Amino acid sequence: MTKQKLILLAAFGLAGLAGAFTILPLPTKAQGPAASHAARPEEKDWQAVAPGRVEPRSEQIRIGSPNPGRVSQILVKVNDTVFAGEALIRVDNDEIQTRFAKTEAEVDLRKRGRANPPLPNDVPRRKVEDAAADAERAVVEAQSVVDRAATARRTGTGSGDALTAAGAALSNTRAQLLQRQDELARFEASTPSIVPTELEGQLTEARIDLRGSQAALDSLTIRAPIAGTVLQLGARAGELASPAASQPLAVLGDLSALRVRVELDERDIGSIRTGQSVVVRSAAFPGRDFDGKVSSVAQIIGPGSFGARGQSNFTDIDVAEVVVELSAAGPLIVGMKVDVYFRRNDS
Repeated sequence: MTKQKLILLAAFGLAGLAGAFTILPLPTKAQGPAASHAARPEEKDWQAVAPGRVEPRSEQIRIGSPNPGRVSQILVKVNDTVFAGEALIRVDNDEIQTRFAKTEAEVDLRKRGRANPPLPNDVPRRKVEDAAADAERAVVEAQSVVDRAATARRTGTGSGDALTAAGAALSNTRAQLLQRQDELARFEASTPSIVPTELEGQLTEARIDLRGSQAALDSLTIRAPIAGTVLQLGARAGELASPAASQPLAVLGDLSALRVRVELDERDIGSIRTGQSVVVRSAAFPGRDFDGKVSSVAQIIGPGSFGARGQSNFTDIDVAEVVVELSAAGPLIVGMKVDVYFRRNDS
């Protein structure tokens, strides 16, 4: 083989080796979940990009039972819209129910056993105390009417007008109760020298006990703390409810408006301000943008958790919580993961 052929073969071999070991450019490091949009040509318009999660304007309200007991009734379904104070779940507790029955009987006994007709010193006090006690009982009865009307409307056996009327009656009885309680307080303040007789005093004590047992009984009816939508039910009839349970009986939220809770990398905190415009994107709706504005920026830095599966399993990135109010909810769903793009040089 001639020297010229050897040189040509060596040249082709080096070229082949060079092709085999061509150095490829390193991939750009992803900046969180928003990296999937990094190739968009308008990326230069964003001041920062961060992951977020959709939540109701009220946040998710986790409702539990303040007392242990057995779930007896589930009065609503997921996606039902409820009003503030509406009964959602009822729980049975034999001890609380027995105590109420006992104190109620004690009040009736003391009421029958007091002097009739009343002694002269008992007349003015008896009038205001009886009026306050009667007003308390009227509120309990009016609340029961509202509960029955709400259940009837949901089952189709009642109307919205009946529920509205029951709600108005409840408001009136509550106003009357406040008035009677104020009258009683003014009487006690203005006539401290009028001491009740022993029988009247025993009735007053029994009524105080009844008030406490009535409150405990009322707590067995789990009510909606706000008007909103039932997002989740974590209870079934017959199951045990406990204040220490990790799973709530129900989750409620106000869906009249949605917002996004964002975990912003601490390195970007200096460039984000309240009122700044953002664009929210979700992998579930490719090609769609949802507008919003920054409503608050937390003044504390902590570990991020959106990328973790457990509450105690945090990421190694320190973040600040930013809340974004969405201009329109659109099809976004509570709990959905989204990417939030903060506009650059927003005026």
